[in-house]
Amino acid sequence: MGSKDTVRVGSGAGTSDDRMVPALELAERGDIDYLVFECLAERTVSRENLSRSKDPEQGYAPSLHARLRMVLPTCIKKKIRIVSNMGAANPVGGARAARKEAADLGLGDVAVAVVLGDDVSNLVKHKGELRLIENGEPLESILPKMISANAYLGADVVCEALNTGAPIVLSGRVADPSLFLAPMMHEFGWAYDDLPKIAQGTAAGHLLECTASVTGGCFGWPGKKDVVDLARNGFPFADVKDDGSIVISKTPDTGGRLDVMTCTEQLIYEIHDPTAYITPDCVLDISTIALTQEASDRVRVADATARPATPTYKVNVGYADGYIGEGEVSYGGIDAVARAKWAAEIVRERLKLQGFTYDDFRVDLIGMSSLHDNIDSRPEPYEVRLRMAGRTHNRKAAHAIGFEVRALHMHGPGGAGGACEPRVRDVLAVKSVLLPKSMVNPQVVVEGRL
Repeated sequence: MGSKDTVRVGSGAGTSDDRMVPALELAERGDIDYLVFECLAERTVSRENLSRSKDPEQGYAPSLHARLRMVLPTCIKKKIRIVSNMGAANPVGGARAARKEAADLGLGDVAVAVVLGDDVSNLVKHKGELRLIENGEPLESILPKMISANAYLGADVVCEALNTGAPIVLSGRVADPSLFLAPMMHEFGWAYDDLPKIAQGTAAGHLLECTASVTGGCFGWPGKKDVVDLARNGFPFADVKDDGSIVISKTPDTGGRLDVMTCTEQLIYEIHDPTAYITPDCVLDISTIALTQEASDRVRVADATARPATPTYKVNVGYADGYIGEGEVSYGGIDAVARAKWAAEIVRERLKLQGFTYDDFRVDLIGMSSLHDNIDSRPEPYEVRLRMAGRTHNRKAAHAIGFEVRALHMHGPGGAGGACEPRVRDVLAVKSVLLPKSMVNPQVVVEGRL
């Protein structure tokens, strides 16, 4: 347990490809105690499992190197502790990479506490009667294609890692808000039965987990929801007190906007039932939350409520589900749309003549019909880009789409240009099951000397 009256928890990343400079600004100017990098999307661990299968040293987030190289000198100097799920499918490998980055930067032997136990692949393989949340089918229906199965761990095991005193904590799959709640539990000794404080910390974590989304990023809309200096958008942090008081703010002297409106939009992001936002730590009710503008770029969060956590972990099961093949080409000038439509008909017929079939197929005129239907009622553009894509379990059929689209520049109709190389990508699909927490064994190991 810490000795500070107020602990400041900052958000350094909300996705694996989030911008990096704002995290450094936050570390340098935010006077923070913790810098949290949330870098896992639903399919990320599956993707990194594939990387690890090719090289056992890989499997952690590729951005780990660049992020730590940028912020580690400042964080070590200012004693800012780093918490992140960049360990992905290989947290121990990520810890070794982090320690090497620290050594290469001349920072010495930096210890890393590693959170393990989220990988439950072996458990779900042998646990009968698990049903997929999405369709009710048995897990066995996708087991032959399974790449990974990872439980969303909670703040308790991350808190345990923080208790080691290591400057860096790396995990695999941990629920997004839990990464932010853990430093609060560690500093103030909050327990799961203190639901008002757990609710407040979870709400704060949900507000912080997407970085710039709460400081004007996704919020911005020209002429309707203006955001000052969005090009220099700052990242957010939370000031937290032992009694559960929470104030959300952002890096001083940066662009962006943080107010009740931006916080409200982020608060309802990815929420199905506002009265029952299920996390590993509690079942949060955001409908009771009061947001108050305390000052410029400072919003107080109060009155969050929660029910006790469920007895199960949600488990993401990643599996291989075929391929998507795609191709693009442009048509410009007179009758551009008519030529693009004709081109699409030609490609579909050529694919059919070769005997290729697809589980799903899309034809988009980008800028005209890729997002909306009823294109015939709109003014016709003078240029259009044709995109054709199909989903299939036949890699040859997937490649044929881009091949035939690229061939249009010689094989008609006239005027095709700017064709891209044929693209084929693996489909990494995700479904979910619920696994009793009693079956999962989260644990912490330390790489390096404390």
